[in-house]
Amino acid sequence: MSLRATLDFLLYDWLQVQALSSRPRFAEHNRETYDAVLDTCERIARDKFAPHNRTVDTQEPAFDGERVILPAATHAAHEAYAASGMLSAAQDEGIGGMQLPFTVESAANAFFACASVSIGANMLTVGNANLLMAHGTPLQREVFALNEFAGRFAGTMCLSEPQAGSSLSDIATRAVPDGDDYASDPLGPRYRLRGSKMWISTGDHELTENIVHLVLAKVPAPDGQLIPGTRGISLFIVPKHLVNVQGQLTGERNDVALAGLNHKCGWRGTVNTLLNFGEGRYLVRSPGLDGQGAGAIAYRVGAEGDGLRCMFHMMNEARISIGMAATMLGLAGYYASLAYARQRPQGRPLGSAGKDATRPQVPIIEHADIKRMLLAQKSYGEGALALALYGARLVDEQRTGSPEQSTEARLLLDVLTPIIKSWPSEWCLEANSLAIQVHGGYGYTRDFPVEQYWRDNRLNMIHEGTHGIQAQDLLGRKVVMEEGEGLRILVHRVQSTIGRAHATGDERLSSWAHELSTALDQVVQCTRQAWTHREPARVLANAVPYMQGFGHMVVAWIWLDVALASRGGAVANTGRMLACQFFYRYELPKIGAWLDVAARADSTCADMPEEAF
Repeated sequence: MSLRATLDFLLYDWLQVQALSSRPRFAEHNRETYDAVLDTCERIARDKFAPHNRTVDTQEPAFDGERVILPAATHAAHEAYAASGMLSAAQDEGIGGMQLPFTVESAANAFFACASVSIGANMLTVGNANLLMAHGTPLQREVFALNEFAGRFAGTMCLSEPQAGSSLSDIATRAVPDGDDYASDPLGPRYRLRGSKMWISTGDHELTENIVHLVLAKVPAPDGQLIPGTRGISLFIVPKHLVNVQGQLTGERNDVALAGLNHKCGWRGTVNTLLNFGEGRYLVRSPGLDGQGAGAIAYRVGAEGDGLRCMFHMMNEARISIGMAATMLGLAGYYASLAYARQRPQGRPLGSAGKDATRPQVPIIEHADIKRMLLAQKSYGEGALALALYGARLVDEQRTGSPEQSTEARLLLDVLTPIIKSWPSEWCLEANSLAIQVHGGYGYTRDFPVEQYWRDNRLNMIHEGTHGIQAQDLLGRKVVMEEGEGLRILVHRVQSTIGRAHATGDERLSSWAHELSTALDQVVQCTRQAWTHREPARVLANAVPYMQGFGHMVVAWIWLDVALASRGGAVANTGRMLACQFFYRYELPKIGAWLDVAARADSTCADMPEEAF
């Protein structure tokens, strides 16, 4: 079954996304307009992205000393994407948007991630602009965000530093007010920013007129010292090229210098950089007292010290996008290995008298172990896709539902976001490994695309917060915040699906509902028991296995809910039901071991002395 058929089923038969047209924001839309958007994106992805996936993998970004060189295909793909209007798909019509539901936008963008995940990486530009729409001043929105939505400017997020990595409390980039009149600049309070940022995707290129960097930095206290921890972090707009209040380039280059390109095992088509801010390579207006640069011109977003809260707007959006990227790489590998298994002859069926060497060979898809690997990929990939679209549907509910619906959607999405990011990045990577296995020796050659899918997907367990960070966020914050209200909402929704499955009278659905009920109880009991130890360091030492068990329970719930919409005789529905059955028989039983060590707050890992390694 094609990706389009799967998306159509999940959008219209399962999530009933057409019902959103009854809400004022989406009143101009219906299934016809949604289908038109999907048709357009599927065509652009097929024509402009997919044919060049191997090209951008082998022709990595290069720096000639003045500019970053990218293949012509990357420029053409970016232009086609920007022209499609997808950069502003969910924005108000009044600013050039389409007011699409985020659920439909996410489904449409799935085509690009499946065709070539690294050729565009436009999610950062959209996330950057969305943050400014939420936290920027009216002029910051007009000058920076609207030009990003229009495709003139690109956007980045600059968090990590070479010495700090994910430990944002230890960042050393600093920003000081630019003169006594710093607060009077119409683009926002103006600062001079100095420091280095690492792992900046799309940090330098020639795809757009300008690049809008969103940079976390600390404003020194009156004694000149940086405030410890995250309390002193502020957020700044640092454009590559300075602009006026009309959004036009002034001709001055800001003091943002490309210090180097990072050469990755995957996502090679996306430029990844080390950036130096304020080192003096590009002198802007005045030199510093130490003879180096005075600092890059930076405009503060929000209040001083409120930077991390603002940045989480973009970080959470990026985490959901990475989950979708991981999902589509998993499905791309599945589609490739399914096609290969159908046409590759090898071996003969094992009959009661053994193998008959006189009979012709059969396609490898007829072998049970190949079917096992394909079913695993299908259950991981399609389960992850349903989970990601469910999360997107919660975004629409949060934005356009009643106050009660909006609050419930926000709390549930808070709990699910670490799962939406982490589960696909682990298990769709496993799907890519199985895709290589299905291909046998050909799988690890560059004659077939599956080895590239694996390399691309390996980055997603690290992108936008490692597995460990997501797990600590889930167990340490999300399931206990607001007195555990988000977890209670999840439990209620899972129980509702269980009840509907029992009510069908279908023996198979009822058996899955019973198994899901047991798994849900295990997760709830583990959560309670883990925190009885009251020592955060001990509890969080097993946050990753907790998240693995939690994630498998969530995906089992999603699969049961999808199965309830899949009842019928169609071949596609038969495939979904068997993929659900596979997940319940082969995957869900794994959660006991994961949750056991988390519930006991097992100290094996924490107790291991360094010298014993």
